[in-house]
Amino acid sequence: MAIQTTHSSRRILLPVRPWFILLSLAAALLLNLVPLGRAIGMPDWVALVLAFWSVREPLRVGMGSAFALGLLMDVASASVMGQHPLAYLLLSYAAGGLSRRILWFPLGQQALHILPLLLGTQLVMVAARLAGGADFPGWGYFLGSFSGALLWFPLTYVLLLPQHRPVDKDENRPI
Repeated sequence: MAIQTTHSSRRILLPVRPWFILLSLAAALLLNLVPLGRAIGMPDWVALVLAFWSVREPLRVGMGSAFALGLLMDVASASVMGQHPLAYLLLSYAAGGLSRRILWFPLGQQALHILPLLLGTQLVMVAARLAGGADFPGWGYFLGSFSGALLWFPLTYVLLLPQHRPVDKDENRPI
């Protein structure tokens, strides 16, 4: 029985630049703030990008980043103070803890690992809202986690694109 590789690319990635991580998190924050009303199935972009960087770079993006982004989301969305920081902290902790496991799998199975993390994030936010006296947002609120898991494929390719080395063949280097 032959062992098949799960990754189609054997390219060596360059180290990620810190400014690119900040830029992607800022873009996710801006995408969350786009006024689309209460669109059903809209993913939490900050949670999705935060989960990506917590899996890929757990030493650079961790719970401090999650707390700061959560505070920014609470202030910007005028929601119950502390619901986003708590949810993002738990997401970042879980994604960082599972990062080695998640990266062993192909993208489809990675998305299946990310789905419960995103659902857990939304459950924590709903629980904080309900504890604050708000109404239940409905079951359509949780569709954002499923669309976020489906967006794991293109998000991975877009966020890893600047890290790819050029495909130059150098005859003097074996790698």
